[in-house]
Amino acid sequence: MFTGTYTAIVTPFKNGLVDETAFRKLVEFQIENGVDGIVPTGTTGEAATLGFDEHLRVIKVAVEEARGRCKIIAGTGSNSTLEAVELTQAAEKLGVDAALLANPYYNKPTQEGVYRHYKQIAEASPLKLMLYNIPSRTAGEIGVETCARLAQDCKNIVSIKEAGGSAERVGALKKILPPEFTILSGDDGLTLPFMAVGAVGVVSVASNVIPRQITDMVNTFLAGRSADALKIHLRYYQLFKDLFIESNPIPVKTALYLMGMIENEFRLPLCEIGKTNQGKLYDTLRALKLV
Repeated sequence: MFTGTYTAIVTPFKNGLVDETAFRKLVEFQIENGVDGIVPTGTTGEAATLGFDEHLRVIKVAVEEARGRCKIIAGTGSNSTLEAVELTQAAEKLGVDAALLANPYYNKPTQEGVYRHYKQIAEASPLKLMLYNIPSRTAGEIGVETCARLAQDCKNIVSIKEAGGSAERVGALKKILPPEFTILSGDDGLTLPFMAVGAVGVVSVASNVIPRQITDMVNTFLAGRSADALKIHLRYYQLFKDLFIESNPIPVKTALYLMGMIENEFRLPLCEIGKTNQGKLYDTLRALKLV
């Protein structure tokens, strides 16, 4: 059962290569600050620009560095079902706890195609699987009814990262899915609204920068202290906004660079943040005493 705070961790680069030293330090920083899990090689991890071997190497390093101290949910999604199967099976062999699978992008499958895509992956690996609904990136969604079919037919599909921007959809999912099936927010700014209608945590971008604070916010809400959780949300609300001032993960990697944790390096077609936006982000980080 996946509840709590899971960091969609960045992939730091240095001189064109994955910076494994910096990555290990980032994993340790997350664990020291109490997150429930780490999600390498997702959207925030620039998985779309990692080679196949690099993709698996980042997952392997995350597993090695975590040493069982938190869960590792590997991003293994693809718009090719065969590639998603191959990545998921390889991640399973590396010892991850689960896999996160984004809705197939670009080719715009029907809901029947989406269902068959996930069912084939679930049948190919015993790993616990987390669906990932993010229509802004994939040009399609995992329909509510499709989620229900998958939860019923595939017992290892146990959770969903919901980044569709709709609390109404979270409520619809909560109503139709089994009680043990968990819903996690995929948007830091919507974590509390989503939890109010049934989500039980977040796969967070902001927790790259403020892991303890996001963990505290989620745990406080789960403990029934919603007013205290709201105070944390409001304190960091501007940061939540500014971490999406340009395409993710450009702002969050910039924030980590400004905090002295990684190099200011991306893989094309992503590139450095604009100067004006970097100034806005720096001002927010400074106001929060993060730089």
